[in-house]
Amino acid sequence: MAAVQPTPTAVPDAYVLTPTQHRDDRGVFLEWFRFEQLDAVGHPFSLAQANASVSRSGVVRGIHYADVPPGQAKYVTCARGAVLDVVVDLRAGSPTFGVWDAVRLDDTDRRVLYLAEGLGHGFCALEPDSTVVYLCNDVYRPGAEHGVHPLDPALAIDWPADSPVLSPKDAAAPLLAEALAAGALPDYEKCRRRYSEATSAVGLLQ
Repeated sequence: MAAVQPTPTAVPDAYVLTPTQHRDDRGVFLEWFRFEQLDAVGHPFSLAQANASVSRSGVVRGIHYADVPPGQAKYVTCARGAVLDVVVDLRAGSPTFGVWDAVRLDDTDRRVLYLAEGLGHGFCALEPDSTVVYLCNDVYRPGAEHGVHPLDPALAIDWPADSPVLSPKDAAAPLLAEALAAGALPDYEKCRRRYSEATSAVGLLQ
């Protein structure tokens, strides 16, 4: 099967992929991940951990990010139900700092969102028991994991929930300006070097 070409989002280094689905009387088959799809856009991906979450309607998870280095790139899809998946440029010094984009991930179109290290990620569940699964290129490191408040007026993310349900941790997360002032956000140049090093490492192995 031919690889699907990633489509850029409004946030550089984040891409949407729409796998080809093959249907018959048994159901559906699709390839939802192929390594060369991300190689083609300069973001080789090595799997280190796979996560899943199940959320009721109106739950908002995020905005989460990890320190860079090492950072944690994510490859996200919705296996059941539907979510509005959001990526935010949290890289201090980025030309698009504070810009966000959103894509609907669901069990109909089965789109995938890839986001590189240093970008923020969150989503809002649109249906009961919405199940999000995502691949990560690094393991969970508690001391290196952080968040920005998903309801920050400066970000003005248009969450499709009248009363978003947040975890206590997400509700206590700092505003974007506070995280920036505290020096807690990923540095844009460090992120760029991280992407370049990953690409170079793959080239040496080929």
